[in-house]
Amino acid sequence: MAVPVLARGQTAIARAWVYVRDDRPFGGAGPPCAVFYYSRDRSGIHPQTHLARYSGILQADAYGGYNKLYESGRSPGPIIEAACWSHARRKFFELADIAKNAKRKAQGRTPAFIAPMALTAVQRIDALFEIERAINGNRPPRG
Repeated sequence: MAVPVLARGQTAIARAWVYVRDDRPFGGAGPPCAVFYYSRDRSGIHPQTHLARYSGILQADAYGGYNKLYESGRSPGPIIEAACWSHARRKFFELADIAKNAKRKAQGRTPAFIAPMALTAVQRIDALFEIERAINGNRPPRG
């Protein structure tokens, strides 16, 4: 999260790093938790330091500063990347925004091109979101 900080004669952009654990939607018994860190920049060394003793799953955006966390030789073990569908969906949605196009047309403006593949991608990602809503709160199957 970007944090404006007053610096000599200018405003610098620092970072608040937020790591959250909440296993309740997946039937976990552990209490939710949030940890906040502050840094003067967005260097990848910060998440590497913050998560130095962690191994497990990290759901995050595609920021390149996380990449070293996912390396197979990492100690105590690699972190498994759980990419964010919302970020991916946003870019497809911009190419398939039917409502925005209808508004442009109503205003007498030329509608933008709607990319059929982007529209299909949005529909498929929405179907995944619907599955997630349906299983939210259920324990994982034992097997």
